[in-house]
Amino acid sequence: MKIGILAVQGDVEEHEYAVKKAMDELGISGDVARVKRIDDLRGLSGIIIPGGESTSIWRLTSKSNLMNALRDEVSNGLPAMGTCAGAIFMAREVKDRIMGETGQGVLGIMNISVVRNFYGRQRESFETTLNIEGIGTVRAVFIRAPAIVKYWGSAKPLVAYGDNYPVVIENNMLALTFHPELTTILVHEWFISNLVKK
Repeated sequence: MKIGILAVQGDVEEHEYAVKKAMDELGISGDVARVKRIDDLRGLSGIIIPGGESTSIWRLTSKSNLMNALRDEVSNGLPAMGTCAGAIFMAREVKDRIMGETGQGVLGIMNISVVRNFYGRQRESFETTLNIEGIGTVRAVFIRAPAIVKYWGSAKPLVAYGDNYPVVIENNMLALTFHPELTTILVHEWFISNLVKK
């Protein structure tokens, strides 16, 4: 098993640690690979698109065509987990809480609508406890977080928080609007056990 982490910007090291620990807990032998170029997508069993600054990540990857290649891989069945900015990239619809339409580049592969900076700026970041269907109770850290405000088609929320959905699954894709890598390995274990190992 080989799990890739899009390693352009964001919580790359934290996800690496969480994946390695999750593999250990599950008794799985595997590798974690940083994905920076199209060639790095070869041979992956799954990929994680971490949080970070979504417009910066898109700008840094658009010249190399990496995002188009990633879109093709995930559309063809590669299991993918997007956290925070990763959820923004996976969404078919993206708006900003203040600006509305952003024109931001996205993968557009998941039937979800995301609002960037839903809770406000950095100082409005917060933690809460979520009981996620199939995963369990986790401490969720929302840092300048987006929110999934709508889902359709085969997308299914695994938990609601107020009027939005912090975790949504659709086929081979899992989108989270918080940072599980900061507090738990339960989400990574679930991703590996339920989407990657299928």
